[in-house]
Amino acid sequence: MYLRESKQKRADGSVVTYLQLAENVWNAEKRRSETRILCNFGRADDAAVTERLRRLAKSILRRCSPETIVAEDGNWRLVCAWPYGDVYTLEALWQRLGIGEILTEQAAARRLGFNVERALFAMVANRALAGCLKLYCYEQWLREDVRIAGTQALSLQHLYRAMDFLEANKEAIERAIFFRVADLLSLDVDVTFYDTTSLHFEIDEEDHGLGAEDLIHGSQAAGRKAYAAPRKRGHPKNGRGDVPQIVVGLAVTREGFPVRHWVFPGDTVDVTTVDQVKADLRGWQLTRCLFVGDAGMVSASNLKALSRGGGKYLLCMPMRRGDEITREVLARPGRYQTVAENLQVKEVMVGEGERRRRYVLCYNPQEAERQRSHRAEVLKELEAELASLREAADEQHSKRECALRASARYGRYLKLTAQGRLLLDAAKVKQAERFDGKFVVHSNDDTLSSEDMALGYKQLQRVEEAWRTLKSGLRLRPAFHWAPHRIHAHVALTVLSLLLERAAEHACGDTWRNIRDDLKRIQLAQLFSPHGTVWQVTEPTADATKRLKSLQIKQPAPILSLA
Repeated sequence: MYLRESKQKRADGSVVTYLQLAENVWNAEKRRSETRILCNFGRADDAAVTERLRRLAKSILRRCSPETIVAEDGNWRLVCAWPYGDVYTLEALWQRLGIGEILTEQAAARRLGFNVERALFAMVANRALAGCLKLYCYEQWLREDVRIAGTQALSLQHLYRAMDFLEANKEAIERAIFFRVADLLSLDVDVTFYDTTSLHFEIDEEDHGLGAEDLIHGSQAAGRKAYAAPRKRGHPKNGRGDVPQIVVGLAVTREGFPVRHWVFPGDTVDVTTVDQVKADLRGWQLTRCLFVGDAGMVSASNLKALSRGGGKYLLCMPMRRGDEITREVLARPGRYQTVAENLQVKEVMVGEGERRRRYVLCYNPQEAERQRSHRAEVLKELEAELASLREAADEQHSKRECALRASARYGRYLKLTAQGRLLLDAAKVKQAERFDGKFVVHSNDDTLSSEDMALGYKQLQRVEEAWRTLKSGLRLRPAFHWAPHRIHAHVALTVLSLLLERAAEHACGDTWRNIRDDLKRIQLAQLFSPHGTVWQVTEPTADATKRLKSLQIKQPAPILSLA
């Protein structure tokens, strides 16, 4: 059975083509094959006829999965099938957010000799779907595990050159993408949440002498760019003090969309990063920007820098330094105002006139109970240890005492007597009880209410969620690049992948892991037939169809290629 064309010549010399559904039938009497017309569709140049044929073909393909075709016709052979729905969705989000267009515009003035946009999308998609090394991404993932249009001609050196291009133009690309995304998704950019984390490397020695001599070379670099040696030993946030690290800063919106990221040497202290962050964001000419940070960003110089030029900030304050927070804010009498079941607030003013400082003392009853229970268990264990020490031999006794004093779990509750013995310090235990379930926030924005300040700081968890996604889901660590500009580019690729994930999660109201698992059920199959090669997409499942509808993405075409 096939689609037959019948041509008729008119008196004016024009030729009209008609489309018919026909089949060849064997005539036993005449001992030959004859054509039998099953249906006349009409003229080939009629748009209505073309539309009817398209609907007919679509309905037929829905009933014919690759497995059915192979089973019914031995001349068809299923070569392989790949997960397709997740890659298809990332591609649609990539184009909708204008990232592909922005990268193409940036690369238009350079003669790179390959499609840099396709290379960058392949690595960004790999972060979201597999999170493997660049070498594995090229040798295995792109060749065997997925099918991404336009990546067949890419080689390994193209991936690395695309990373160099991204790093050389990162600021312009990041700026253009943010404003495009903020406009398309109507993001709230009045509040910017900022935090840092550490990213370790599985090496023994830190970088030495790589500073200004380590430059980006190649036709893709607009100039020469120098980098400080990034892998340094510092204060790790994941307990890996035995290896070098870098410090990564990230600013996100209220919805959790990344605004911009920074890469600092591993020995950078969090509090010293604020000046650069504030200066870089000021250049983006945002409207009203409220900077939200945690206690690691607090210093006198940072408060001045953040308030300079009418800037507004909201910071969590350290409580154990013995300053005015401990002496006046925590000790100030007054009733708490209930905001939620797990949050109570009390506003405290310190000083008078224009130099007054406004604080909000926040109290979480549930967290306070959890901390009291935890401390009770620690003290019970500590008392048992101290009782055991009284019966131990002198040499063993000394070693165990040193271990207890150095312990972060027990040392804070101990004191050393004049006779050199350890005792439980009741004053330290009582002092610790003052801080149960409490935190203090400070802002120079008088338009914010006490509730706004408390809830605004609690939304800093958006950055924590981003860190968990970057490190676990997108496998930002451990990193194996050694060149500084490649390290920077690796972080930039992962942040781009985070942007696509956040767009999908924002639309579906679910985690990317669940969304990805539903979409992976849409598969792409390659079939060999007597008439050529067919690339067919399987029918989406009900869950996958629901995901595509939430994302406002059209279902993929049933046939991608027919050769």
